[in-house]
Amino acid sequence: ARIARFDTYLLTEMEEQRNTLALLQTLPGVDLIGAAMLLVEIGTDMGAFGSPDRLASWVGVCPGNNESAGKRKSGRAGKGNPYVRRLLCEFAHSARRTTCVFKSKFESLHIRRGHKRAIIAIAHKLLRTVFFMLKRGQCYRDSATDYEALAVKRNAPRWIKALKKFGHIVQTA
Repeated sequence: ARIARFDTYLLTEMEEQRNTLALLQTLPGVDLIGAAMLLVEIGTDMGAFGSPDRLASWVGVCPGNNESAGKRKSGRAGKGNPYVRRLLCEFAHSARRTTCVFKSKFESLHIRRGHKRAIIAIAHKLLRTVFFMLKRGQCYRDSATDYEALAVKRNAPRWIKALKKFGHIVQTA
């Protein structure tokens, strides 16, 4: 009951940000509460971070790079905002189950690097995508799947039948 009260309080306070919340929900794996919690933590002004790399470093999901004399040492991600990192990992777990570019990226990394490192890499990719979505104010468009074409293919016969039924299309015999 306390969680439900918190969720309703959060959503009522974020009412003026509903367009941004809807924008973030176009991303695979992001739900309404997750989008609201992410906006509370990082805000909507991406100019404060400057670049997606700085945002990723602040969150703590940027890939570690410690190389000396051509030998790779520890590659662990640094410390950062644990709340945003937890949210991004939840989004990454959800996104890897959808048919999107994040699933194919996860599957290719999972084989080579393992489950946890692949999840952090997908979280990093999601955060970079969120940065550009908020900066440009554009919805997420997947490069691997054309969702509009799929919706038209799935719904076109029903739409045509309805147009014929209501007389907008005259049948020729």
